[in-house]
Amino acid sequence: MTPDDLRDHPVVSHDRWIAARTKLLAKEKELTRAKDEVSRLRRALPWERVDKTYVFEGPDGKQTLAELFGAKSQLFVYHFMFGPEDQEGCPSCSFWADHYDGAGLHLPHRDVSFVAVSRAPFEKIERHKRRMGWCFKWVSSANTDFNYDLGVSFSPEQLERGALLYNAGTANPGMPDREGASVFYKDRTGAVFHTYSCYARGIETLNGTYNMLDLVPKGRDEDPDDVQSWVRHHDRYQD
Repeated sequence: MTPDDLRDHPVVSHDRWIAARTKLLAKEKELTRAKDEVSRLRRALPWERVDKTYVFEGPDGKQTLAELFGAKSQLFVYHFMFGPEDQEGCPSCSFWADHYDGAGLHLPHRDVSFVAVSRAPFEKIERHKRRMGWCFKWVSSANTDFNYDLGVSFSPEQLERGALLYNAGTANPGMPDREGASVFYKDRTGAVFHTYSCYARGIETLNGTYNMLDLVPKGRDEDPDDVQSWVRHHDRYQD
């Protein structure tokens, strides 16, 4: 958006502003009700039992998927793009991750544990985490099929075929690792179930900055041909 776009924006009296705002409020309420219905349908999805044993490496040593729950019955996993050959975490995933420590203060009080998972070795993960100043739990899934089974990592052969593998089989991933979030439930017997996953723009609700930008006059103000070209690791922004 250019400065001219803002300078030429309509300016009206308070009464006319209230009338316009009230009209928009009706649309916002429609969206809220639709979102509530989608959330209900999401919770009603059937589950799939996780029978494969995945072992992760993290700050508490080697842990299975069931052990990542800790004392909670629900586990929220963020699939952080950080491959074995990468020297640092993805800037866009780091943008998202800047929001997770705040959520981590509250999720345990609703019976939810949070963890980020990447294919990078744990040593690289720890280095990037220290650099960014994050506290949330982040583990390595190296030497497991976890990322592949959850639809966020892809083999060279899969990428060469250009198949629609990403986002529940609707998109070409275009790279070995993509972003996503997955949710799991553990019952009283210790059985683990995969209840939900989302990808691409499905993870936007996790990004509080985007939700705030959607409320300001310039909006996200991004290049439509490269929407996240402005995003940097937070220690690399220039004032």
